[in-house]
Amino acid sequence: MSISPALHASAKAAYRQALRATSITFAGDLVTRNAFRLKLRNEVVPNASITDPNAYQEKVTLTREIAEVLRKNVVQAVKAEPTNSTEDERWHLKITEHTELGDNESIKNPKPMPSSRSARKRSAPDENEIHPSTSSTSNTPRYYSQLKKAHKERKLPELREEDLEESFVRGSGPGGQSINKTENNVQLLHKPTGIRVTCQETRSLILNRRFARRILMDKLDQIQNPGISKQEMQKAKQIERERRRRKKAKKKEKERAAKEGSSTSADDNLDEE
Repeated sequence: MSISPALHASAKAAYRQALRATSITFAGDLVTRNAFRLKLRNEVVPNASITDPNAYQEKVTLTREIAEVLRKNVVQAVKAEPTNSTEDERWHLKITEHTELGDNESIKNPKPMPSSRSARKRSAPDENEIHPSTSSTSNTPRYYSQLKKAHKERKLPELREEDLEESFVRGSGPGGQSINKTENNVQLLHKPTGIRVTCQETRSLILNRRFARRILMDKLDQIQNPGISKQEMQKAKQIERERRRRKKAKKKEKERAAKEGSSTSADDNLDEE
């Protein structure tokens, strides 16, 4: 099957739309713009090697979606000039007229943030900030049984709604109009720690809000209980399962070797008789 002229024209229009989106989003950054265009031509834009109209149309649709996301949901950060020699590095977001903004002021007018980890550590801590548990940091259990016990006895962080800043933006990616035309992408900001999470796992806004809080809770658990948090426990469980598997395989290998050795000695005794 051949590609119709109308489909060829649609592909050219989608490619021009993607080029315009890269010019807007990466204005002033020729290296990033050219690298993105090269990756777009090599991996996304349909070419003459595709003869299936359905596959060709999927490529055209993907190109249009990338152009729309690039124009609306991608911004660049520009390093701000310091006013004095002691000021930390700060960055400003390049918000264009096409950028899709949220409903709260923190997204419309983001504050410049220090770029280095040391600068963030030097900032004054909030009274409600969650700190790592000193007992967990200094005395992390070594064995799985001890780690399991400490995990059950750990103190979970408190997640208060007044400490959250929640916003909803339009989703992106596959899923049709129920994803791309509705504000089901949940963004949560934990004010005391500055942790920001996003969730777009389902089409349901209610479920995404619940999952976003669960993700945020896991991150706070990692901060407050390093070494014994839920994610660390899952890793330890996998390591313990692998250790037991290797131990069992080693035991079977020893039994097999002992059995082969006994059978060999019995055969030697028969030969001597």
